[in-house]
Amino acid sequence: MKIIFWLVFASALIYASFFTEKDRLDREVKRLCAIDGGIKVYETVKLSADRFEKDGSIYITSKQIAKLDDDYYYESFQQFLVEGNPFMWRNQYRVYRMSDNKLIGEASSYSRHGGNIPGPWHGSSFRCPVTADITNLNMQIFIKE
Repeated sequence: MKIIFWLVFASALIYASFFTEKDRLDREVKRLCAIDGGIKVYETVKLSADRFEKDGSIYITSKQIAKLDDDYYYESFQQFLVEGNPFMWRNQYRVYRMSDNKLIGEASSYSRHGGNIPGPWHGSSFRCPVTADITNLNMQIFIKE
């Protein structure tokens, strides 16, 4: 009888670990990330060192606030793929040259948030790849002269 109890308990534990909605979405995040997640640089740009921050990052304005005299701008998109708890979305950043609106690089990532046992704590999250954001994209596109 004890063996049956432990088999049922172990089966329930395995089922709860591998078949929850949170775990299913984590697997989906990994799958989508393998398809098109990450950073793609189509053109690198050499800029003078004074354009960079002390940590090596560079600030590029978003399209909404870009001025005509800006050399580059970026656009960001967020697409919710699964709503509810947990939820999943795709983030994308694209950097363009202002003079000809040429796409010079893009970054895509997928994220899941929530799906935990409810409580007063923050829900967990999972993102892939972690470094596919506007800061890392800019640091790969723009290099110091």
